This record gives sequence, C-alpha cells and structure tokens, in this order.
Amino acid sequence: MSSGKSLSARFGAQLARVIGTGGGSGAGVTGGTRLARFVVGLMIVTASGSALAACGASAGDLARASCKHVTTSLGILTRAGQATDPVVAAKLRDQAYLALLPAVPIAAQASYHDITWQALSTTLSEVNRVPESELAASLRAQCQRADTSVFNQTPPPSSPSGG
Repeated sequence: MSSGKSLSARFGAQLARVIGTGGGSGAGVTGGTRLARFVVGLMIVTASGSALAACGASAGDLARASCKHVTTSLGILTRAGQATDPVVAAKLRDQAYLALLPAVPIAAQASYHDITWQALSTTLSEVNRVPESELAASLRAQCQRADTSVFNQTPPPSSPSGG
C-alpha cells in the first residue's frame, strides 16, 4: 500500500472513474467507454446471479430436467426401431444418442446433490460404451421415478399411539 489512501477510498475512486462521476482524471477514457464498462460489469453481475440461482435447483428438478432429454431420446430411438430403411434407422439412432448426451451432466449434478439419483447418473454415464437400446428399460424406470412427485406417494402407515 504505497499510496496514502485506504483501500476503500481507492476502490471508491476507481468505481467513480468507471461510472463517470468524477473522482479521478479518467485520462483517455471517454464517457461512452465508462458507460460501456459499467454496462458490461452490470451484465456480469446479473449473469453471475442467474448462474448461482441455477445452482440452487433441487436434485429432483435436475433429475426431471435430465429425464426430459432421456424421454426425447427414447422417442427417437423408438422411431429408429420402427424404421424400415436401415440408413434412416441409423440416422435416427445417431439423433437419439445426440439427444441423450445433454442429460449426462445434468444427472451428474442431481446425483451430486442427492445420492438418490446415482443410478440415473451411472446409467447415463454408460451411453458412450453401451448401446442406448440396452439402457432403455433402466432409463425409463429411473425417469419414471423422477417424474413421480414425492407428494403423489402414499404416506407411511400410521403407528398406533400409546404411552
């Protein structure tokens, strides 16, 4: 700290220069540049807030988001199985694989936040080694579980009250 100003005073002076309220010479910096810097800074703060809000999604929400990709992929895979032309079937299988790929990191995040989704994440991590048709039954079952809300489940049986 070679200058005689405190850290907060220097920060205030720099902030004032950036937003153009004086407090410094601002040599070589026009008002438009200051405004552009301020707008870019504001955009960065807003984007950071949005990213942090996305991190706040529950594991169940992440699993459901992953399963949307799985459902799309399985639909394309079903069409591939019904295709009579082998070239069309191969293209549809490729499309199904590509539709499934975005589900992998989302499921990994869900399992990171809640171990309940480990099976979904593990099954999806196998898509580059195992044909999707072999994983389809497991993926359907795991996504059915994700799509079933906790509130739709029957409550546990009540225990007799006694003292």
